Amino acid sequence: MKNTPFTKKHIALGAKMAEFAGYNMPISYTGINDEHAAVRNNAGIFDVSHMGEFILKGEHALELIQRVTTNDASKLTAGKAQYSCFPNDDGGIVDDLIVYCLEENKSYMLVVNASNIHKDWQWISKHNNKKVEMHNISDKTCLLAIQGPNATKILQPLTDVDILNLKYYTFVKGTFAGVENVLISATGYTGSGGIEIYFEDKNDDAEKIWDKIFEVGVPQGLKPIGLGARDTLRLEMGYCLYGNDIDDKTSPLEGGLGWITKFTKDFIARDIIEQQKADGIQQKLVGFEMVEKGIPRHDYEIKDFSGTTIGRVTSGTQSPSLGKAIGLGYVRPVFARIDAKIYIKVRDKLLQAKVVKLPFS
Repeated sequence: MKNTPFTKKHIALGAKMAEFAGYNMPISYTGINDEHAAVRNNAGIFDVSHMGEFILKGEHALELIQRVTTNDASKLTAGKAQYSCFPNDDGGIVDDLIVYCLEENKSYMLVVNASNIHKDWQWISKHNNKKVEMHNISDKTCLLAIQGPNATKILQPLTDVDILNLKYYTFVKGTFAGVENVLISATGYTGSGGIEIYFEDKNDDAEKIWDKIFEVGVPQGLKPIGLGARDTLRLEMGYCLYGNDIDDKTSPLEGGLGWITKFTKDFIARDIIEQQKADGIQQKLVGFEMVEKGIPRHDYEIKDFSGTTIGRVTSGTQSPSLGKAIGLGYVRPVFARIDAKIYIKVRDKLLQAKVVKLPFS
């Protein structure tokens, strides 16, 4: 297993560690519910240095990004970011990602999922016909997400950048905790606000930044957060997890990502996805909450009243914030309307659930 520059810190804090995407990662410290509440109500810090980062540079960089992603990256100016996905040749999803515009039309950073770093790199390289300069900086890039309603207030004394007023999906480079050239981004995977910071681990910068964050944060209730709470937080928001809710066989339209699929430009499998839009999709990702007591889990069958299978659960949990069981899953479009009754097969029982609007409330 690979380690991040913070692995020893996690172990010293008593984290429950496990393998994730080839990395030794913290799953929880004080417990998922406690950590989840810390992020929703105050602030928490996640080590997400296992994520992948690619730099694409040159006069044809934007052209390549436009070809391999569904969203319209030409709308990006320096300091702005956008959520997108890579479509495959069949209209499925290679991965979802964030595109950061470092310099308009010239330099971009793509942030991809840890488990897909090699696959994504190969996919982009395959379509790099104009020899765009590409750098895989994943192994030397640290990424910390400090999330929660009080995160920016707690961290403001550590930086010369006005992070209190940093707009959603924008970023700046500045000094953070005495370290220069840190990319500070108003992005995250929790729905509770905060920032993500990207930097290289030069001269023990990782340790310096981590210690400074704890120095100012712990007296104000900031806590370290593991991947367990990261999953419950994103699920409450209805955010997709690659490999669970979207994958190579689900299209952006089926996965509820039509909003990042722009037919105003050309991209891989555009004709297939556009035809799908015209003909109608065969399945749709929906959010649901349990009406009867039971917790939905990945790959549980979704049925109609007569017991006919109409889909499957992709993600499910007992929501720490809402105190009820929730999930995401694919169903036939006729069952995708809000308040539609569906049934989840849990240990040979059909338990009633209903389709609800996302994010969960």
